[in-house]
Amino acid sequence: TSITSAKIQVNGVHLHYQQTGEGSHAVLLLPGMLGSGQTDFGPQLKSMNKKLFTIVAWDPRGYGQSIPPFRDFPPDFFERDAKDAVDLMQALKFKKFSLLGWSDGGITALIAAAKYPTLIHKLVVWGANASVTQEDVRIYNGIRDVSKWSEKVRKPLEEMYGHQYFAKTCEAWVDGISRFAEKSDGNICQQLLPDIKCPTFIIHGEKDPLVPQTHAEYIHKHIKGSR
Repeated sequence: TSITSAKIQVNGVHLHYQQTGEGSHAVLLLPGMLGSGQTDFGPQLKSMNKKLFTIVAWDPRGYGQSIPPFRDFPPDFFERDAKDAVDLMQALKFKKFSLLGWSDGGITALIAAAKYPTLIHKLVVWGANASVTQEDVRIYNGIRDVSKWSEKVRKPLEEMYGHQYFAKTCEAWVDGISRFAEKSDGNICQQLLPDIKCPTFIIHGEKDPLVPQTHAEYIHKHIKGSR
C-alpha cells in the first residue's frame, strides 16, 4: 500500500497525481485553492482504507507539481479543472469513480458530477460554494496578501512554491474568483446543481473563515436527495 507519485499527459498538460490502495471503489481527492494532493490530503493518502478504496490525489494544472504551466484563472477555470480531473481518471483507466472535493476542489467536483453523471459514483464536498457574493469578495480580499496568513497555513505552501509564485498566484486567484460576483446572481455553477444525480454528502465547518454556511445550505437545497 505504498503511495505512487507520477505524471500523465492530459489535455496538453502533464498532471501530477499520487495513487494508493487496491480497493474496487476508486476515489479522486480534489484540493482547494493553491493546494496539492500532498499538502491537502496527506492524512487521507496515508489512512483511508486501502482494501476498500483505490485513492488518487491530483495537483490541478499550475498547482503543486503540475507546473508548468503557470496557474491562471480564465472565466472557465473551474470547468477546465473539472474536465482535467475527469480526463485524468479516465486516462488512469477508471470507468467509474467518486469525488471528494474541498473548497475550490469542491466546486470542481460539483461541476464534474453534473457534467459527467455516468462516470461519478458518489460525491462528497466540503467548504464549497456555487456562487460568489459581495460579502465573499470582501472575505477573499482579506487573504490577498499572503504575508498576513498564519505561519501554519503559509509555510507548507511557501515551501512548495517559493514566496513569489505563491504570493502572485494567490492574488490572481482572488481576482479570478471575485469576477463571478460581477454577474447579477454571482453564479459559478448554481444552474448545474439539479443535474447532479449521484449520492451527495455536504460537509461544512461551522467556523469556516472563508465560506459562509449559507453556501452549504444552498448546495444542499438544490441537489436532490443530498445530505
